[in-house]
Amino acid sequence: MLSPARRHLMRQSAVDASQQVSGPLRHANGYELMMLKLNEDKRTLKKVRSMEKKADIKRRLLPDYAPWVNGVLSEGRGAQDAILMTVMIWRLDAGDITGALAIARYALRFGLVPPDSYKRNSTAYLLAEDVAEAATRAWTAKDAVDPAPLLATLELTNAEDMPDQVRAKLHKIIGYVLRDAGRALEALEHLKRALQLHDRCGVVKDIERLARELRNKASR
Repeated sequence: MLSPARRHLMRQSAVDASQQVSGPLRHANGYELMMLKLNEDKRTLKKVRSMEKKADIKRRLLPDYAPWVNGVLSEGRGAQDAILMTVMIWRLDAGDITGALAIARYALRFGLVPPDSYKRNSTAYLLAEDVAEAATRAWTAKDAVDPAPLLATLELTNAEDMPDQVRAKLHKIIGYVLRDAGRALEALEHLKRALQLHDRCGVVKDIERLARELRNKASR
């Protein structure tokens, strides 16, 4: 657990580092110290094979990075930041979509990209796919899924380029979540859009069933 003084130092270091737009962040001592911690935490994670256990570890580690993230988001000027982008991804892995979106808005505003170790070099692409997959895992496990962050992700990435299949994943899970929330008409539109983007995304029967339910309801 970090002390208040350490948390304050991390936050201020993040502000100082992110404001150095004209120079590489590697020259910022605060950034270097945080990168040392990040690399150590990555080594810990690399030893774990279970994705579920990795997610649990990330949930425990993420509060340590909160002061850094808060410092960048409050006063940063858009310097590329591997710490910030890794935290965004870890938040997605841990199921914290709302927290990831806070970073994603900043990243897309300034054109930040994921670290080189991630195969997808587009923030929007990574965000849309990981949000869709995280929500799908939760929905499949019958956990409550809030549609608001999913819709926010869709809006945030709407103008960005990514594979159609990825956007289809997002529309598909939004459709299921809205259907479960009793918003059938909206759900149908998202499922139809998913099918338009990827004709093998597995929603044909769901579309037929939902359309039939809506017709029956309208005829009563």
